[in-house]
Amino acid sequence: MDREVKWTASAWNDLEQIAQYIGKDSEHYAAAFVLEVREAARSLEHYADRGRQVPEFGNPAGQLMVEKYRLV
Repeated sequence: MDREVKWTASAWNDLEQIAQYIGKDSEHYAAAFVLEVREAARSLEHYADRGRQVPEFGNPAGQLMVEKYRLV
């Protein structure tokens, strides 16, 4: 069953800040990272149960690691 992936304003802000930080060294790698994160999030639409459960959330939220960052 497909599910909708919703981005919060704070999640978009975090992604933007990370991209700006990476972009100080390489705009290419910053753009590639953003694409990687967006593709990982998009994959949850079809495979919502992949990844590990997030212990600090009471709901069944999952997490994926994208490089050294946690996508919840």
